[in-house]
Amino acid sequence: MSNIVWKSLYLAPILLGVNLMLAQTALASAVVEEVAPVPAQEDNTESLQPTDSGDDSTMSQVTSVSQLSDVQPTDWAFQALQSLVERYGCIAGYPDSSFRGNRALTRYEFAAGLNACLNRINELIATSTADLVTKEDLATLQKLQEEFAQGLAELRGRVDGFEARTAVLESQQFSATTKLNGEIIFALGSVFGGDRALNSDQWRTINAPGGNREARRAAAYGTAGRKLQDNPILSDRIRLNLVSSFSGKDQLFLRLEANNSTAFNAPVTGTNMTRTSWDTTNNADNSVQLGKLYYRFPVGDKLNVTLDAIGGEFYDNVNTINPLLSSTPVGSISRFGRFSPIYRASNTSSGSNTGSGITANFKLSDAITLSGGYLARRGSDPSVGKGLFDGSYGALAQLTFQPDTNLTLGLTYAHSYLRGANNDGDVVVSGSYGSTFANSPFGTAINTTANHYGLETSYRFNPKFTLGGWVGYTQAIAENSSGTNQLTNQVNRGDKADIWNWAVTLAFPDLGKKGNLGGIIFGQPPKVTSSDYGPNVLTATTARREDTDTSFHLEALYRYQVNSNLSVTPGLIVIFNPEHNSNNDTIYTGVLRTTFRF
Repeated sequence: MSNIVWKSLYLAPILLGVNLMLAQTALASAVVEEVAPVPAQEDNTESLQPTDSGDDSTMSQVTSVSQLSDVQPTDWAFQALQSLVERYGCIAGYPDSSFRGNRALTRYEFAAGLNACLNRINELIATSTADLVTKEDLATLQKLQEEFAQGLAELRGRVDGFEARTAVLESQQFSATTKLNGEIIFALGSVFGGDRALNSDQWRTINAPGGNREARRAAAYGTAGRKLQDNPILSDRIRLNLVSSFSGKDQLFLRLEANNSTAFNAPVTGTNMTRTSWDTTNNADNSVQLGKLYYRFPVGDKLNVTLDAIGGEFYDNVNTINPLLSSTPVGSISRFGRFSPIYRASNTSSGSNTGSGITANFKLSDAITLSGGYLARRGSDPSVGKGLFDGSYGALAQLTFQPDTNLTLGLTYAHSYLRGANNDGDVVVSGSYGSTFANSPFGTAINTTANHYGLETSYRFNPKFTLGGWVGYTQAIAENSSGTNQLTNQVNRGDKADIWNWAVTLAFPDLGKKGNLGGIIFGQPPKVTSSDYGPNVLTATTARREDTDTSFHLEALYRYQVNSNLSVTPGLIVIFNPEHNSNNDTIYTGVLRTTFRF
């Protein structure tokens, strides 16, 4: 036999080693059961590209099988590994002295092993070492070829089939860069109680001395009537999201949505305190609209930037520190229970094509994150009093402290400017969370600035219980007067109003089974505690837009996770002293929310 043929025989044990490397992973189901059971281990697949950094993904050559800490003499492949390591020097291990032979083989690992074998082949050919191949080796090789022939053929068939299916998916895929996901809500709900709520000024007017009290009462309730609109409703909200990435780290997000979930607000109950987290006050007819469009990208390793073109909201861009967060309906069933009202400082959600600006999150350290952003209410409108910098806007800054996975603490400041001119409906200081006065302290026609201060916290006592909450203070300032006659003028430029809110949240993850969520929320919706809004000196009965009593919000919910795509959430909201007026009846909101996610 020629020298070339004999040299080729040198390669047989090396190729045998490559086959064994494949056999111990890809053919585990076909071979291992015949030899010995191998316990399953966690898939810790890492990239095994060579590196000088010394990380755990680097493989290093071993000279003895005893150097591999997780290879025991009782392992079914021990002898094969011993031969490949000690006789042929063709197996590399991890720096932590492990071989990790009971999990899937990655392409990187195969490449590393093959490279080691090829280097050994070059050495053998170069040195023409004799007596490396024995009759026993040839007999073993022949036996193993026969033994693994069927398994290798089966593997080849599976790989061919997989490649064919992959080719079909690649040719028929929606997009190489874009994924489609969606969310659909079916909500059955109703309100219960007695009369619709009246604010403190309306109640004072009704009970003023003299005149026809019943006529004043009828005027206060208006055309909506005195009683709650308590007919049950079945509504829906649909969202389709197109999420694209061009670098693997950035995200282009586009949302189409339709909604017919009528808000349980003033026309229904007399107050915004009874609203649900998924309702709408605009286009409640299931008309399709572009609800959100943003591009999010990293700048270096510590800074992430979000550019909102449409539908920008601070609560989507920064950490709201609430375990019952419900910007998507998987947590709180109420509008108030989702997060602190401070995150609605920009007031950008009351219509379509709103919320334009920029938000950034900068990681100062592993424990501290600094966030900041600016959102314009009508950034796409070039009219006077609108646009990015001439109209209503909100600016927010937050310092988030998270020393470990259990505790999170946030300090938040926001400044907003809301125009009342042109009846745009921009003056909603407290994000439609609290009383009528808290939302528009000086009326909807008065341009209003506000400084918001918030403290938010959450602490996970154990995996089954998290306690959280927030407290918020807002000072609203009137930017123009309501008239020119100083005797009858009720609002003067510079008038101020103080607004407070707070809440305590209890979250019970995995209650009953994994994926479920129980929740209790108790708090005070935004309340005007003091105001410079003075009474008309000519008509002493005119109100001051200051809340006289205190409302309390109590909410209980239980989300039952049917599977990864479907959840059912019954919940109840109870509002005591609605509109911060103890003369009002307690109002109950009951819902059954079914959420489909795909």
